[in-house]
Amino acid sequence: MKPKLLLHICCGPCSTEVIRRLKDDYEVVGFFYNPNIHPEEEYSRRLMEVQRISALWRVLVDVGPYDHERFLAVAHGLEGEPEGGRRCVACYRLRLEAAAHRAAENGCTHLATTLTIAPMKRAAVINPIGREAAGRCGLGFLEEDWKKRDGFKHSVELARDLGLYRQHYCGCEFSHR
Repeated sequence: MKPKLLLHICCGPCSTEVIRRLKDDYEVVGFFYNPNIHPEEEYSRRLMEVQRISALWRVLVDVGPYDHERFLAVAHGLEGEPEGGRRCVACYRLRLEAAAHRAAENGCTHLATTLTIAPMKRAAVINPIGREAAGRCGLGFLEEDWKKRDGFKHSVELARDLGLYRQHYCGCEFSHR
């Protein structure tokens, strides 16, 4: 029996290569929790692509609440931070803590995130946050830099082959600027 892993998913395209790499060794359960995404229409569009991957690849995906006000509260005072700065760290923490709690509720033994596949996202920043959140919930955290071994390139190719929508900004209104 494979260990059960909850994969925090930021978007459909980023999930493709990560799911492909994990599915042989883990029972993967996706978790789409991204209250940072703005506007809500963009959130819905990204969710729809994750649901397409879920149906195509038969991976169960749980959807967390869309609570943009919660993200704004976490980002308060950090709005002017540069991309990749303290606002992003707070956003990673918000999402990975929620994912760790959901993983524990769902009987998972491990947690991972697709966040590190993006070229602008630093695994050295994200992985310690994930490890800490997972540890507080009694889970193992899969510390990966998914962009390595051409991960990002493969995710772009898979997304193109599947006709997935690829967004052009991280998600929050501050990164959209």
